[in-house]
Amino acid sequence: MKKTRRFFILLAIVGGMWAAAPLEACTGITLTSGDGTKVLARTIEWGGSDLNSQYVVVPRGYTEQSLVPGGADGMTFTARYGYVGFAVEQKQFVAEGLNEAGLSAGLFYFPAYGQYEAYDAAEKQRSIADLQLVPWLLGTCATVDEVQQAVAGVHIINIDPRSSTVHWRFADRSGRQVVLEITDGQPRFYENKLGVLTNSPGFEWHMTNLNNYVNLVAGGAAVQQWDGTTLAPFGAGSGMLGLPGDVTPPSRFVRAAFFQTTAPQQPTAEATARQCFQILNNFDIPVGVEFADRKVPADIPSATQWTSATDPTHLRIYYRTMYDSRIRCLDLTGIDFAKVRYTARPLDEVREQPIEMVKVK
Repeated sequence: MKKTRRFFILLAIVGGMWAAAPLEACTGITLTSGDGTKVLARTIEWGGSDLNSQYVVVPRGYTEQSLVPGGADGMTFTARYGYVGFAVEQKQFVAEGLNEAGLSAGLFYFPAYGQYEAYDAAEKQRSIADLQLVPWLLGTCATVDEVQQAVAGVHIINIDPRSSTVHWRFADRSGRQVVLEITDGQPRFYENKLGVLTNSPGFEWHMTNLNNYVNLVAGGAAVQQWDGTTLAPFGAGSGMLGLPGDVTPPSRFVRAAFFQTTAPQQPTAEATARQCFQILNNFDIPVGVEFADRKVPADIPSATQWTSATDPTHLRIYYRTMYDSRIRCLDLTGIDFAKVRYTARPLDEVREQPIEMVKVK
């Protein structure tokens, strides 16, 4: 009885989170440091409510069971690798994470364009909810190749038809990165050499759309003469005139690709992680832009609820939140995943931005 009640509570949460129109936005970039380390960073947005995000530490041998339509008795899976992740709403809904083998995995909203296969109750032992795909793969795979093999053997489904579909980004220590999208019920992987990802439409569409911005260059535009009239830039950055500034996924994809490509390379992975946060400052979305007449449904300081940066090489995952802009780090090399207990803690113990008073002497 308790298990059934818990399932319906979770079902209500899932349906309520992504059923309607509040901003569903995520922006992902990838930077490479001078020592060859690739750092993957991303934002997660939701303007409708506080996602009550937590970090989870999952030991080797930890067993979970997937939700499926009608119950919580889907596929059972046990972690072969320990991992750390950031969960939304419920501790089993890991949206971004890194395992001890260096596999990085994250989900991004993908409304209106994804289509999962229909759920078949006879296949429930091989069915996994989309919001639990990240923890399953982090616990069982070490490489992108293994991710592709694992996905081919299961059915990825949603537990509430009201909820948005998602797509995923996976990367391993080799630097290889792929995007997984499920359309027409079929999983499709795309090599992501650029390392940028946002939301709908599909990944291939976004890559094609970049060709519309071939004119963008770093620095300034050249002075022009039009029939004796001199046209000169008003100031720095004129080479990026035409860069879209709105918060739609196509515009964020172009902007992220431009900022990523023009960023000066940093010498170390840690410096690169800091640079990722600086770049993603440009993608913080204020509460209110997605609601008319300032009718904001949630008392939260930002629609961008947290931002993370993942270093698969050195096994570090960094984060900051809408409540605290300090960068914090979880170092997997300091965790004994054979002994650590399963842990779930709020990303913020104090949900208010700290202000340090400066004493003038």
